[in-house]
Amino acid sequence: MFVGIDLGTSALKAVLVDGAQQVLGSSTQPLRVSTPHTGWSEQAPQDWWAALMGAMDALVAAHPREMAGVTGMGLSGQQHGAVLLDGHGEVLRPCILWNDERAARECAVFERRFPRSRQVCGTIAMPGFTAPKLIWVARHEPDIFHATRHVLLPKAWLRYRLSGEMLEDMSDASGSLWLDVGQRQWSREALDATGLAPANMPALVEGTERAGWLDQDLARRWGMKTRPVIAGSAGDNAAGAVGLGAVGAGASFLSLGTSGVVWVTTDRFRPHPDGGVHAFCHTVPRTWHQMGVTLSAASSLAWWARTAGMSIADLLAELPAAVERPSPVVFLPYLSGDRTPHNDADIRGVFAGLSHDTTRADMTQAVLEGVAFSFRDVVDVLAQAGSAITQADVIGGGSRSALWVSILSTVTGLSLHRLAHGEVDGAFGAARLARIAVSGESVTAVCLPPQRKETVAPDPALGDAYHIQQARYRALYPAMRTAFPPCAP
Repeated sequence: MFVGIDLGTSALKAVLVDGAQQVLGSSTQPLRVSTPHTGWSEQAPQDWWAALMGAMDALVAAHPREMAGVTGMGLSGQQHGAVLLDGHGEVLRPCILWNDERAARECAVFERRFPRSRQVCGTIAMPGFTAPKLIWVARHEPDIFHATRHVLLPKAWLRYRLSGEMLEDMSDASGSLWLDVGQRQWSREALDATGLAPANMPALVEGTERAGWLDQDLARRWGMKTRPVIAGSAGDNAAGAVGLGAVGAGASFLSLGTSGVVWVTTDRFRPHPDGGVHAFCHTVPRTWHQMGVTLSAASSLAWWARTAGMSIADLLAELPAAVERPSPVVFLPYLSGDRTPHNDADIRGVFAGLSHDTTRADMTQAVLEGVAFSFRDVVDVLAQAGSAITQADVIGGGSRSALWVSILSTVTGLSLHRLAHGEVDGAFGAARLARIAVSGESVTAVCLPPQRKETVAPDPALGDAYHIQQARYRALYPAMRTAFPPCAP
């Protein structure tokens, strides 16, 4: 038996998986994000721990016999967050999250101090990454910075609480901007640029390695016969790739979650920072990937539902089963800025083309289409980076909407595969990594692709109309940038 734990932004999920890779049980605990200032996004790590304890206790209550036989645990986590610890391992401040924008100015500082950063770290410095956050802390909270002895990413902090070990896997470490991605080791130059040293960093492991054991008291609390092995584990996107079997070169998927991701697995480090492409380590040894990100994907629809005062289900129920034409309204989904392709933390969203005839359904459809246009931008930039794709699995909460997947397929030009057994998420991928760490089985033997229930192909009847609408969408970014220039630092 294996447990996978996924620390998301809005919830923590734990799953219990058996030897046949069947999910026997799951528990999800909600999390809240604090926004003390505009553009800030924080969570208290102690809340993650409370959620983890709640999820694990719930699994034990529902499946005591199976939980007693757990031999391995894996972790998946939201990336880029900065958990700062003092010399006693105590948390110094709330974690600054992946979608926090305060460190936009510090990105230029980082790249000026480390001119080779894009080629070494595999990406442009962006405010969501961890390194610029530490420069911000040094500037604005110097007492906290000077008290910092250890910096951990979110799931690494959970591992520390579970096992007492400070360890990090290659995929999550890649998103810090402190990793030499090609060499799979911490970069002293990157750390120097942030005022840190290797001693401040956790030791590095591959995601499939054994990386500690569960604390004896916790194993006793959860009724486990032996102390389970904890796998090296993975960042959320890499864990999702493992769950999908996207472990060989060329494997790809789209994640239509809170944020949006287009992922392509590669067999070597292929940096292409232009256009906001990330080239990072996979959690699988000797494997990398290229990735592009749209920051507000399903969260755009969630925002619109809150604003409209309706549930997402009720909003979608107002739309036809199939799109007949693009919405007369165009939506830019830059509610938290943009990562790929513009790398612009200051840009914001907009509805354009409103009239007295505009309906709520027009605006809902525009949100779905705007997110799809953002994905198309990512797909095009990845093609320029040498990772052209024609098909992909689609995962994430948004993939439950057949209409949205159909729009996404037509806009991107990709054949998209919907999965037969619900969402394959980071928690399931983490459980697979736990199994590999315990059993020593090969990655390909364990990481099999999921069953697909249908393939959605682009609708040729809408291709020309969406091509015109995509051009309108792309024209809005420079217009918005001119009308709302970045705030002065």
